[in-house]
Amino acid sequence: MGNQVDKHTHVNYAEVPTSEPNGFDPDGEGAQRIGVSYIFSNDDDDDQDETLDQFSSSSQPASHEEKPFDLQDELECVVYYRDECVYERSARAAAQTQSPEGLMAKCRPGDLLEFVATGQYPTWAVYVGDFQVVHLHRAEIKNNFLTDVSQGKRGRIVNELYRYRALPPEVTVRNALDHVGAVDQELCWRNSECFAAWCRFGRREFKIGGEIRIGKQPYRLKLLFSEKKSHVLEFQSLEDVVMEKRRNDQIGKEAVMRELANHLNAT
Repeated sequence: MGNQVDKHTHVNYAEVPTSEPNGFDPDGEGAQRIGVSYIFSNDDDDDQDETLDQFSSSSQPASHEEKPFDLQDELECVVYYRDECVYERSARAAAQTQSPEGLMAKCRPGDLLEFVATGQYPTWAVYVGDFQVVHLHRAEIKNNFLTDVSQGKRGRIVNELYRYRALPPEVTVRNALDHVGAVDQELCWRNSECFAAWCRFGRREFKIGGEIRIGKQPYRLKLLFSEKKSHVLEFQSLEDVVMEKRRNDQIGKEAVMRELANHLNAT
């Protein structure tokens, strides 16, 4: 597949550079995605600015009013395992975000929740009932009230993003609660999304080292910028895909497009 066919591109992740570019090509045709050297960090939530994503017992909650979450800057994407779609986030299917109070009225035990804010990694959690959620944060699995974990961010129920068969709600809740208090070396997940998704679907692919990295990359992450412009990356594990997808969520659609355009110019 070349850059001349519907402006779609396809590259092997292992073959692209790991530098961090700057700049933008306003006339770029078929933008190319670059790799990032920090994709394999233990917990991408820990790499954020302390003022952005630190869960604290302080009586003053973090404020996110200066940069409200904008659905228009959320990058649509699809994840394939070989030819099977295992994850999809589209503008048509994207759930509208709600206030933490509004979200509590709709949650059911076993639901996956995602809290979002501009410039931050999404926070995923498992709703376990009684207005409480279990989540992985800063190398520890915690059980907290939903409103405390949200820190004022807007949230949504994201049960349908992954296409895997869900476990019964009581099993999802038990998976989450059984790991409360786990820290550091006891953890089998790199970020809150992998942990929450594992609780609901029970798939080893979400765990650290859950898949053997041998041979051709079986996963494809397709970034959708418009009806005619997209980009595909290949990965050897779902864990790697999630890390890259979360990085894109953190920097936003426009920043990803600038990286792509600049890399295309450089090559």
